[in-house]
Amino acid sequence: MQRYSVIPGHHARELVLLKGGPCAWGRCAFCDYIRDNSTDELLCDRVNASVLARVTGQTGQLEVINSGSVFELTPGTMAALRRVVEQKQIKKLYFECHWSYRHRLQEVRDYFGVPIVFKCGIETFDDDFRNRVLKKGIVYDDLQEVRRYFDSVCLLVGIQGQTKEMLDRDVKILLEHFPLGCINVFCENSTDVRADAQLAQWFCQKYAHLQNDPRIDFLTDNTDFGVG
Repeated sequence: MQRYSVIPGHHARELVLLKGGPCAWGRCAFCDYIRDNSTDELLCDRVNASVLARVTGQTGQLEVINSGSVFELTPGTMAALRRVVEQKQIKKLYFECHWSYRHRLQEVRDYFGVPIVFKCGIETFDDDFRNRVLKKGIVYDDLQEVRRYFDSVCLLVGIQGQTKEMLDRDVKILLEHFPLGCINVFCENSTDVRADAQLAQWFCQKYAHLQNDPRIDFLTDNTDFGVG
């Protein structure tokens, strides 16, 4: 398991994959990532301490991911992370968290005292596909509600049942309403969700230019960030 990397490019940053507690939602149909979770806090803290020790502060920015949300990191890991932010002079943090935590984001800002980019795995702006098929449990009244809480949204593309029109609409909304975004091409795993290789190929060809867009992280493989 690779748990540390440096992401080059427009938003160069170090990235750590930490071990957290069980995902509070834990029902996404496509996700087997939560197998990295553990209820053993001492184990989590031990693993995470060795990962955080690799952070150098070389870019001034650090992205922290875990198989869930930032709120599922242990108190010990959060304290260790705050020490790293202070000692390595980290100027900006990136965290991902589930929609259900949207009212608690200020707690994290107050805890670290540096600007934070919060990312949310919306996966698609098609409400039916997002909740009935992907089981995301994300319901909102309008896009401004999402933008109010999150600076960046993650899209998941290339799944059986998606259409070209659906993906076109997702990209259009992302680019028009959010300053940052992450596009992930779905890679089959141990879940029952199946990839649509032809749709993914079409998408990657049509939107290849987004790989050079400073607003977008475009991941064609789930280890493109250098961890996993």
